[in-house]
Amino acid sequence: MRRLVLRRIGAMAIVLPLTSVVIFLLTSVVPGDVARRILGREATQTAVDAKRHELGLDESLVQQYLHWLGGFLRGDWGTSFTKGEPVRDLVLDALGRSLTLAALAFLLLVPIALVLGITAGLREGSWLDRTISIVGLCGTATPEFVSGIVLLLVFSVRLGWLPASARSEYGLKGLILPVACLLIVTVGYVTRMVRASVVATMHRPFIRTARLKGLSTPQLVRRHVLRNSLVVPVTTLGVQLRYLVGGLVTVELLFNYAGLGTLLLAAAREKDVPTLQAATLVTGVFVVATFLLADICYALLDPRVRVGAAT
Repeated sequence: MRRLVLRRIGAMAIVLPLTSVVIFLLTSVVPGDVARRILGREATQTAVDAKRHELGLDESLVQQYLHWLGGFLRGDWGTSFTKGEPVRDLVLDALGRSLTLAALAFLLLVPIALVLGITAGLREGSWLDRTISIVGLCGTATPEFVSGIVLLLVFSVRLGWLPASARSEYGLKGLILPVACLLIVTVGYVTRMVRASVVATMHRPFIRTARLKGLSTPQLVRRHVLRNSLVVPVTTLGVQLRYLVGGLVTVELLFNYAGLGTLLLAAAREKDVPTLQAATLVTGVFVVATFLLADICYALLDPRVRVGAAT
């Protein structure tokens, strides 16, 4: 296990610097003159040139990259071009809100998908299996903005049970609809992966042997099916966790939630390069970290991974 973790950390040490280079190059080619956008259209060219010099935009790309990366590693992420606030505070605040929303959705996603997937897998071919699969597939195939609008129309506009916005003054009540929207999109996919793993496990010889020994279905699930069926879904859950943090733009905009996705979109629209760079790199770090976490969970569930890593 230790060797596996060290190998994954070594891979992260290679991936993250490359990711930072790609992010910097992509954000450096954002169209438009940042200095003129800050000063306004009426600013003279002399003032614009002075502003570019002040922001370091007249340096070479290599110098700009080294300056940016060094400041990022020291914790100095610069100042927002548009808001005039420290980028670090903006990004970490937005990240905290996105992680709150993602954590709530993930904590509900795991038990719901496991229960539905195991139930469908144990009743392969039954009407219940078909119903769970079809409903889950319909939810996964429905875009977030469609399911989100339906939820708003039903529970906010028609019934008036829940607020239409997820602003902080509504507390947890305001997060119910965004979390429900995320669950509609993610539960079906994870459920199908769990079901497929359960079906494959139930057809293995050791399950038939356990049945011949007199084990009941709950005992089979607890002792054999659950552990052996979680190997593939763990990777799927890792993918969904990365989506829940990095792919929240639509949901956050729809429900007026000031998270990382909203911050990224606003920074790109306003050409706020320091905020865009920092938010994108933080998202990349989180994505790579979830890969490491998924690999560790995968190794804990499947001893063959640990043995392969040790050889």
